Amino acid sequence: MSLDDLPARGSQAVAQPETAVRRVDRPSPLRDKVTRAEELRLQLADEIVRGVLPPGSGLDETDIARRFSVSRTPVREALRQLVASGLVEARAHRGAVVAQPSLDRLTEMFEAMAELEALCAGLAAERMPPGDRQKLEAIHEELRVLSHAGNPERFHAVNERFHNAIYAGSQNGYIAEMALATRVRVQPFRRAQFRNLGRLAKSHAEHDRVVVAIMRGDKAGAAAAMRAHIELVRGEYEIYAVSV
Repeated sequence: MSLDDLPARGSQAVAQPETAVRRVDRPSPLRDKVTRAEELRLQLADEIVRGVLPPGSGLDETDIARRFSVSRTPVREALRQLVASGLVEARAHRGAVVAQPSLDRLTEMFEAMAELEALCAGLAAERMPPGDRQKLEAIHEELRVLSHAGNPERFHAVNERFHNAIYAGSQNGYIAEMALATRVRVQPFRRAQFRNLGRLAKSHAEHDRVVVAIMRGDKAGAAAAMRAHIELVRGEYEIYAVSV
């Protein structure tokens, strides 16, 4: 069954008022479904981001329901949420599949990410507290060790901490949220590059210029270094995409 055949959200039963829920002293069935759907959404999104479910993979409702021992109702809702986030596409005759945007669309996404991350880095150079700067340096050193060890999976995980630390250092929650949301969208495509072990050392060297600028409080320098880093990441991905 395709997503087009599914009932619209508006056709679901309306949840009881909170006071009624208290009187019967039991959770609303609708609330339970939403909770399960959210758990499924997070699990599937994590697998997409980690590359367990690569772009183009089909997401069959029945298979997912069987795998997680749930009914198809929360699976449908989880897939709707993933479609809304852009990680999943609803295709005619195929149902839900992991999104596989065109190269032009990916270029646009990387361009947006470059500007958002540059903005975060520049603000972090001005606003990041001293203690958080020390933590950023520690993460950067951990990445240096991993780049020499040639452990792409571990490098990827710590790399996320590195970028998240800079988002937090911007001291602007709204911009940080936008940067993270964009990063999640391109993550399945960025992750593939780390299979090229030479990319680990390059990434660390690019990070180094960002860290140095942040430590100096150089707003323009930090923004320029981060923008250059993301643009190089985009270029590396385009080369990778052509080669596979």
